[in-house]
Amino acid sequence: MSKPEIDPVLHPPARLQIAALLSKVDDAEFARLRDILDVSDSVLSKHLSALADAGYVAISKARQDGRQRTWAKLTHEGKRAFAAHLQALQDIVSCADLLADDDAVESSARAQKV
Repeated sequence: MSKPEIDPVLHPPARLQIAALLSKVDDAEFARLRDILDVSDSVLSKHLSALADAGYVAISKARQDGRQRTWAKLTHEGKRAFAAHLQALQDIVSCADLLADDDAVESSARAQKV
């Protein structure tokens, strides 16, 4: 099995936030996502389009309360990519923790020699 890698599609903070939000719900309405993320319609639309182009998000439109609404849903592929991206980030943190632990041991050993 290969080591998880940072996903360039999910790496931008807004897209990572969208994936995180969508991973916790069945779907979310565009206006709700926009309000939670505190971004403009155009910014959210651009990021949702990039996620949809990658196959990570499915976009649907439906009439509700007499108005056309847009809904976003994380696809199976999107869920898999999000989980792998999170694992890659956790691997980076774990590596940094190991390096910090090694550095602490080396610093302690140097201090004892002095």
